Amino acid sequence: MTSIRKRGEQIRAFILENVENNPTKAVAFTMEKFHISRQAVHRHIRLLVDQGTLIRPGMGHYALCPQEEWHTTLSVADNPYEDVVWRNEIRERLGHLPDNTISIWQYGFTEMFNNVIDHSESASVYLQVVKTAYSTEMIIRDNGVGIFNKITKAMSLIDERHAVIELTKGKLTTDPERHTGEGIFFTSRMFDAFGILSGEVFLAHTYGDEEDWILQNQERSVGTLISIKLKNNTARTLKQIFDRFTSDNNYGFTKTVVPVRMAQYGDEKLVSRSQAKRLLERIDRFKTVLFDFKEIEIIGQAFADEVFRVFANQHPHIELIPINASDIVMKTINNARHSNIDQS
Repeated sequence: MTSIRKRGEQIRAFILENVENNPTKAVAFTMEKFHISRQAVHRHIRLLVDQGTLIRPGMGHYALCPQEEWHTTLSVADNPYEDVVWRNEIRERLGHLPDNTISIWQYGFTEMFNNVIDHSESASVYLQVVKTAYSTEMIIRDNGVGIFNKITKAMSLIDERHAVIELTKGKLTTDPERHTGEGIFFTSRMFDAFGILSGEVFLAHTYGDEEDWILQNQERSVGTLISIKLKNNTARTLKQIFDRFTSDNNYGFTKTVVPVRMAQYGDEKLVSRSQAKRLLERIDRFKTVLFDFKEIEIIGQAFADEVFRVFANQHPHIELIPINASDIVMKTINNARHSNIDQS
């Protein structure tokens, strides 16, 4: 009886996951996964509907039923302490979740809300929490100067897209006396989905073994909107995320992953030393740098030479590691590494 009950729970958990991620294929995927009939799948779906976990907005269509829908707008001046807002406004909205899940939410929310307090120059902040049986999503939106705009001006960068490149590296802050620049870096990698909409840029990161970033241009928006989403029963822990990017002995933030394709504008290729130098800015703050060449078909010899010979020779204590590189990209990198001639 116990094994039958456990299998039923597994089937229903799988249905919930696929209603969220593949709503039109949830039934078919469940049939294939558990080798059961369509009628058997629908029996489980009816149970989830009866429990109030699923709703049926249309014939043959199902959606997760929100268990918690809440939003509010707060004055930033009247709420200067992120831990108090977490305790008084947010924690109760999340309900009963595992300790590791709550720890991730506490870290992510307090880091993002503190950015609103210290950096946004916004008078108010809008908060929203939507929780289903499968996951929880939070929105934090201010009407301030905009994160990418502020970084661009504070660091005298080319444009907001250049600011995105710097933000993804980590250790970036416009107020170094009070901040380390680690909050967004770690928050973006803790959650299943993380997004920033600000100015003309939308930046999104999806959790996984690989660094999966999306960068799109949008119509200009005011302020900054941050969205974070996490499965309610994730096995992830804060320690696992910190361990990926810190040293073993003192949890120093020593490792970063640089999505190289962020340095591309439109259809242009990465061929010049100027592009490479832009990519290398502030890299000397880390001991290990992984350059992620995902979706990069080809790079120029000058670009590779600037990164993997010139910079590498000037900073022998920094480990530069290319990942997800095609054969042709790796050939160009290896040529640069073994060349003693400056290829300008």
